[in-house]
Amino acid sequence: MRESTKALFAKHGWRVDRAVHNYIYFAFYYPYVKFVYHLFRFLAKYFFWFKPLRYVIETAFSRYHAKVMSFQDTKKVFELNEDITAISEKNRKIIPFKYAHKILLKEPDYIAVMDCPCKKTLNAPEWSINSCISVGKTTSQFWIDRCGKKYNARKITQEEALEIIRKFRKEGYITQAFFKVATGGTMGLICNCHVDSCVSLKATQFARRFDGTLSMAAESGYSIRHDDAGCKRCGTCAGICQFEAITVDGEGWSYDRDACMGCELCVEHCPEGAISLYRDPEKTVPLDLDIVGAEYAEG
Repeated sequence: MRESTKALFAKHGWRVDRAVHNYIYFAFYYPYVKFVYHLFRFLAKYFFWFKPLRYVIETAFSRYHAKVMSFQDTKKVFELNEDITAISEKNRKIIPFKYAHKILLKEPDYIAVMDCPCKKTLNAPEWSINSCISVGKTTSQFWIDRCGKKYNARKITQEEALEIIRKFRKEGYITQAFFKVATGGTMGLICNCHVDSCVSLKATQFARRFDGTLSMAAESGYSIRHDDAGCKRCGTCAGICQFEAITVDGEGWSYDRDACMGCELCVEHCPEGAISLYRDPEKTVPLDLDIVGAEYAEG
């Protein structure tokens, strides 16, 4: 058994069942995610009327979900040079789910990237496939050892990881950090997601046929402000928004704060600089490592 496999099992302690799940999840990443996608799609298409399925889906969503991140918060992850351990129940203020909300970053400068199973499943453009990023040695080394040839996994530097993030955000992809019971309930995976090619975002769309409140993703903790005087109503912000939170039409510019996930893309793409991001106290706490380190981390 490879050392990276031993480390993966050790992360789960006595929960060997979860360690096996973790192994299968990554070793067979593409078929695993492909199966889940088509299962959710099938249920949403043919069984949306069967209300008890809502509870099954809610259980799944509490174990597999994401946190939308702004660019600056993402940047702090890829500039981190020390371990962070924040595993208390307080984390639910950041990741508001019942399970899988630990922020545990060990050897954060040990990073790997490999093919995204969501993009492969949904036939995304070839250039976008190699885009799933692992932060921390345990998972990164497992990817390199077990998925190197199959899913093009390779080790990269922190700056290379940031360049990948920048490239995708320029093309209109949001940044999400994933938390899964299957991977130890901890943060460590960051991906570049688009509603057209992300199984997580698609699953939320499917689930809302059962219950309009279900979501696999938590918003970033930010909202936006709009400078009406500086806005030229070009519609760039509405076009880049994946959550239909902005509308630009003959009646002017309008914003749905509840629909907004605070991804920051509209801020980055506005040619007039007429939109700004702010921390919204009525939303979840941002996954900002400065906040985590000061208020949530141990030691």
